[in-house]
Amino acid sequence: MCADCAFLVGAGLSRLVFERILNDVLSAASLDWVLWEGDREHLYQELLSYFGLVGGMNVCEALEHAWQDPYNRSAIEDFIIAWLRKRAKKKEKAVVGVV
Repeated sequence: MCADCAFLVGAGLSRLVFERILNDVLSAASLDWVLWEGDREHLYQELLSYFGLVGGMNVCEALEHAWQDPYNRSAIEDFIIAWLRKRAKKKEKAVVGVV
């Protein structure tokens, strides 16, 4: 069982791993972005879907293993950064459209 999951039992464990991954990515990329809970949930769901983890067993463990693999780690980092940039552009367009 993954390190974060060993002492916890129940649903939402993969979200804990996701939060740690997201914080690592933001820190490594020197990004100081604040995401609302809805944005975090949307990113989480899209990440699981993109990497084929939706509905799988042991999502927590699978996500942890993917993060430990250098190739997958790079792909996860790229996905998160691209998602954040895309989201920022959408919000920027929305604000410009309101004015």
